[in-house]
Amino acid sequence: MGSNISDRASSVKGRRIRKDAWDGTNIWHPQRNPNGYISLGLAENSLMHSELRDFLNTKTPIDSNSKAFTYGDASLSLRLAISRFLTSQLQPARPFTPDQMFATSGVNVAIEHCAWGLANAGDGILVGRPYHRMFIQNIQLRMNVRFIPVSFGAEDPFRPAIVQDYEAALHLAHSQGITVRALLLCHPHNPLGRYYPLDTLIQLLKFCQKHQIHIISDEIYALSTFPTRDTHQSFHSVSSIDTTDLIDPSLVHILWGPSKDFGASGLRTGVVISQSNLGFLAALRTCGLYSAPSSLAENAVVEVLSDGEFARAYVEENRRRIAEAYGVVGEVLGRYGLEWRRGVNAAFFVWVDLGRAWIEARGGGSRWEGLTEEICGRCLEEGVVVVGGDLAGAEEEGWVRVVFTRERGEVEEGVRRIARAVLGKGVGVRL
Repeated sequence: MGSNISDRASSVKGRRIRKDAWDGTNIWHPQRNPNGYISLGLAENSLMHSELRDFLNTKTPIDSNSKAFTYGDASLSLRLAISRFLTSQLQPARPFTPDQMFATSGVNVAIEHCAWGLANAGDGILVGRPYHRMFIQNIQLRMNVRFIPVSFGAEDPFRPAIVQDYEAALHLAHSQGITVRALLLCHPHNPLGRYYPLDTLIQLLKFCQKHQIHIISDEIYALSTFPTRDTHQSFHSVSSIDTTDLIDPSLVHILWGPSKDFGASGLRTGVVISQSNLGFLAALRTCGLYSAPSSLAENAVVEVLSDGEFARAYVEENRRRIAEAYGVVGEVLGRYGLEWRRGVNAAFFVWVDLGRAWIEARGGGSRWEGLTEEICGRCLEEGVVVVGGDLAGAEEEGWVRVVFTRERGEVEEGVRRIARAVLGKGVGVRL
């Protein structure tokens, strides 16, 4: 008997479940459930949940005109609040306005909309490695747009010369008959936890202009940046760059939402910002109702962003706490001699090389295909969840993403379990 679901659904339903998969239950608590699972895999920031909760509990989720019970105002109030807030925070070369924004139920959906609106089925979008693991689904799963990974080898993936690697990937795609329509940039970067220097951004804009392809800058961590000893320049949104003589501005698009910068992944909201391509936004609005944010979520975000004093203080304190949490995870990883990619200055995670420690603890040797999955599976056995680099386009086996924006005790226990999984039961601490 044939399948009674679509070919699209059939192609994904049978995917193998990894041995490091976790169903999200039996969650750790230091007193109530000390043997539960600790997730250092989910890219969420819980450091400011109490402050956000207390603020929103003083507000009314239903507006006085009960618009939250209707289709609302086409997200006008949300777009107005975000345009004013981001103009203040990101300092764009031209102020944002509500008509330059398209509201969605999150940035993942916004990326999918960009794939639909900027590329045809079978066209390609360039994405540098490693990458956010959801990008593949965002681009390919329903839109049938080709995901084209760009490799950098052992070189710094933030240096201006990366345009040469993008050139090589674009020409290879063309030789395979694939039309490249866009470059998707994660800025600040997930999973590397860094933002791109200004000179690199300028070179990428020139590259996109040269080939007349769009640049989509996912800036969902734009306000989760923090100073470190490794940071030598500040964050620049792509929107802050004057595009004159660099790129046709209709090719430039910015994505943002409050889920990361305000630790509110459950408030499913995001925006596509396209300041000079209103035709693109008009096309998106024809199907916008299918992915519109909930009016209740919109109201909550509007309350937060419209209170300028609260929002500014929140962002400032959040940055301080993220920086402090980064110091904690670096200290704890160092106790066990676990190495991570330095230069972190944004977001919630570190890129950790567990492969080296795993191999050294077992007498040496070289890395092999499947090493990352084996490490992640062993971590799960010890009760800690991490994201394997093999799911994020890592160019070398053994790398994982470890989230550190949790309470100190949870991070310490989570890293202790990672060390136990990698180094063995008799793991010691380096003093």
